Amino acid sequence: MAYNDRSKNVTQGIARAPNRSMYYAMGYKEEDFEKPMVGIANGHSTITPCNSGLQRLADAAIAAVRDSGANPQVFGTPTISDGIGMGTEGMKYSLVSREVIADSIETCVNGQWMDGVVVIGGCDKNMPGGMIAIARTNVPAIYVYGGTIKPGHHKGKDLTIVSAFEAVGEFTAGRLSNEDFKAIEQKACPGSGSCGGMYTANTMSSAFEAMGMSLPYSSTMANEDGETIESAAESARVLVEAIKKGIRPRDIITRKSIENAVTVIMATGGSTNAVLHFLAITHAAEIEWSIDDFERIRQRTPIFCDLKPSGQYVITELHKVGGIPQVMKMLLNAGLLHGDCLTITGKTIAETLADVPDQPPSGQTVIRPIDQPLYKQGHLAILKGNLSPEGCVAKITGLKNPVITGPARVFNSEDEAMAAIMKQSIKAGDVVVIRYEGPRGGPGMREMLAPTSALIGQGLGESVGLITDGRFSGGTWGMVVGHVAPEAYVGGPIALIEEGDSITIDAHALLIQLNISEADLARRRADWKKPAPRYSRGVLAKFAALASTASRGAVTDPDASAI
Repeated sequence: MAYNDRSKNVTQGIARAPNRSMYYAMGYKEEDFEKPMVGIANGHSTITPCNSGLQRLADAAIAAVRDSGANPQVFGTPTISDGIGMGTEGMKYSLVSREVIADSIETCVNGQWMDGVVVIGGCDKNMPGGMIAIARTNVPAIYVYGGTIKPGHHKGKDLTIVSAFEAVGEFTAGRLSNEDFKAIEQKACPGSGSCGGMYTANTMSSAFEAMGMSLPYSSTMANEDGETIESAAESARVLVEAIKKGIRPRDIITRKSIENAVTVIMATGGSTNAVLHFLAITHAAEIEWSIDDFERIRQRTPIFCDLKPSGQYVITELHKVGGIPQVMKMLLNAGLLHGDCLTITGKTIAETLADVPDQPPSGQTVIRPIDQPLYKQGHLAILKGNLSPEGCVAKITGLKNPVITGPARVFNSEDEAMAAIMKQSIKAGDVVVIRYEGPRGGPGMREMLAPTSALIGQGLGESVGLITDGRFSGGTWGMVVGHVAPEAYVGGPIALIEEGDSITIDAHALLIQLNISEADLARRRADWKKPAPRYSRGVLAKFAALASTASRGAVTDPDASAI
């Protein structure tokens, strides 16, 4: 057979008869051992609306694998709901779940010696976790995104999960009635699917489509719409053909295809989390890639999609006007994509986009002309300075002026900062510092959507800076800087900031600076003492012991665990 027939290594020969007996117990017949064994990594759960609509996609993929002459082998993968965990101790498990998902898929695919795998996921960490496993195992694979949620509605406005978080700040500032507050809470998420703006889930799904590891148009479909079922089935059929043709993930995931993915992330205004996740994916695929490569791509890529959180529209609106293929065709025509990159279908990017119109439909305003962008350069700026020698990520869209110098308001956890914000003790011109929330110190790099949304709800999004060694939700916007590295827990400069210190954030100069002398910084460093770990057992303790610095993706592979 032409496919990578790993299954025969465990199912053929007299010595392997006991292995075949286990398959017979599940209804296999002798002729089935001549077929590829295809894993279906099913992320369905009722933990979160992001994943509650995945089972019908898995069922479609199972049927299509079987109809294509292969054997589907279904196994589950876990998920954590970022939206539900946000602002709680449970959020510490979110980034950890990326590694757990990757490990679980790798374990099943390699442990059962599968010939290929269809990975189906919804919530934020499902995507990078699945792709890390795909890159590690390097057996033919395809990613099936569960689809976005449709927007909620209240008083003529589209709502997303971020609307609910921002409503908290508006309510505490007296800018929102109790009736409207409850209505937004109840209407923000009207059904199944992942959070509806260009937040982390939709950012990563769009990037996977751009990279060639998912089918065209699949990254912007709504979960509840029937086209997701057919897309899942077609994905399974394409995967079986890829097995037969011997197309492997590392034939597709290359430095050039990563550049394509990051270019689409910049053009669409995607999540800061994409920086962390693509550092991890490139590490798994053994591709040379660093945090500085994001800045290189940013400087040459305009933002011409007007999408939430810093723009107007949700992902279902992008889908109506051509989705990611339309964005990619415009980038390709502008010379900003590598058209020769291979995709899972066996076609190149240029071949895939050949029939896509050069321009989106007239009259729409979701995708702007590429020569009339919202911003001339991308939005995920990599800042460096004495506060973050390894680099950190600033999201600078939606701001009139991404520069601030102000006094530090220092908090050693998200919870401390949130309490101060809710008491309205943060004022315009302050720079909020939330530390000991990094990969090791948190552990797990909690996302700071609750404090950033509360500040925006209080009308302080433009006038207050916030820096953290933790992360931000894809729904965050404002004067925010995350992934500050080295983190506080390992003695990074963010640990040495004192209340009232002057801090400068300057996205134009790509600078993050603590405005004290080197002598004072050295004195504080000598006096600093590492705190005790917050967890001594369990999965959080394991992650804290293994996680690399954020500037290297917070990965847990042993060869990357050095700070």
